[in-house]
Amino acid sequence: MTMNGGTGNAGRRLLVIGGDAAGMSAASRARRLRGPDELEIVAFERGHFTSYSACGIPYWVGGDVAGRDELIARSPEEHRARGIGLRLRTEVVEIDVAGQRVRARDIHSGAEDWTSYDDLVIATGARPVRPDMPGADAPGVHGVQTLDDGQALLDTLERTRGRRAVVVGAGYIGVEMAEALINRGFEVTVVNRGSEPMSTLDPDMGRLVHRAMTGLGITMVDDAEVTGFPTGEDGRVRAVTTADAEYLADVVVLGIGVRPETALARAAGLPLGEHGGLLTDLAMRVRGHGNIWAGGDCVEVLDLVSGRDRHIALGTHANKHGQVIGTNVGGGYATFPGVVGTAVSKVCDLEIARTGLREKDARRAGLRFETVTVESTSRAGYYPGASPMTVKMLAEHGTGRLLGVQIVGREGAAKRVDIAAVALTARMTVDQMTALDLGYAPPFSPVWDPVLVAARKAAAKVRQG
Repeated sequence: MTMNGGTGNAGRRLLVIGGDAAGMSAASRARRLRGPDELEIVAFERGHFTSYSACGIPYWVGGDVAGRDELIARSPEEHRARGIGLRLRTEVVEIDVAGQRVRARDIHSGAEDWTSYDDLVIATGARPVRPDMPGADAPGVHGVQTLDDGQALLDTLERTRGRRAVVVGAGYIGVEMAEALINRGFEVTVVNRGSEPMSTLDPDMGRLVHRAMTGLGITMVDDAEVTGFPTGEDGRVRAVTTADAEYLADVVVLGIGVRPETALARAAGLPLGEHGGLLTDLAMRVRGHGNIWAGGDCVEVLDLVSGRDRHIALGTHANKHGQVIGTNVGGGYATFPGVVGTAVSKVCDLEIARTGLREKDARRAGLRFETVTVESTSRAGYYPGASPMTVKMLAEHGTGRLLGVQIVGREGAAKRVDIAAVALTARMTVDQMTALDLGYAPPFSPVWDPVLVAARKAAAKVRQG
């Protein structure tokens, strides 16, 4: 075992654990602010790739994106050319907080060494949830979190002779992967423990997604708990079982969700929240540690609507976290105030969007609220191509403060949620929203935008209450 020592008079050393959005954004931003003589930067990445869009993997698998390289924003060579010492296929296995050093292992050779740091960025991301049951790790069972995961799944899809796929879970990844597999000509069954797909929506809105998925030819199995993954004589998965049924499978994709990858942080005694993510201050500094920073899918962030910490794994947040960290490490000052929980997805041409709180979130936060649901269209009803959309809105009882919005519809539906995201951030009431000066022309919207129609109805209900 070797030791890479301190930086002496050469300046400070920044170590980054994780080579994707948060980690490399932090490294790149710090490099722009501080030259190599002032700041040495070393990044460790256990995979083969850096700075890629994990959110794009389902579209690569489904054929909408031509190839893997289309998802890579900046290659390892580009990072190195910008003065970042990048060590690929190298896994950090220990953080020594007291000694300000990390122990890293070369995945190919097994060789280990220690490297000291002045500042440390933890950007270890999240890991797909794998059920602890027989067959969950069998060949043919795939999680989809990294480009390596996506390549492994594609390799299986191209090798398998059968055309039966089972997706376990009906959240964002499960829904998107179900569509991708349909596009590749597989017979797809989705096994979902919930009553409707997309648990990030209220069940009444999830029902609209259910209808669209069955319309694609996807077999939906709801209220079903997976009990095992039986394998064949060759050791490969052959089915997914529930308490009362068995679903034959040539390939299985896990879309159960992700958890923060914080085993290293936990072993080092760093503070974790109730969801298992690292806790940071507004500057993305790990609480109680002046020179350790964390960002991306391994952290918990403040929900500006409920006032509670949440774990939300999204590339948008990760990149912002990295920018904030890099600015602070580089000598500037920046903060990440929190999130309102905005997310969008699609099933073929059905667009799905949400921001803020669901009904159960509002109840958990102890809030009294009113709900309204409206049906509208994406354009003026008389304009060609107008399509229906459903908007659900939650407003706080008494004050009328906007609490959340969910939208399901066709073209032009999903991005309307951004109106609500801004209103939530500004803590607007639904009555104030009705006066928003939004763009209007028949090809883009009815005279009253669907979000404003919902706001008017919510404001009236709050007044009545």
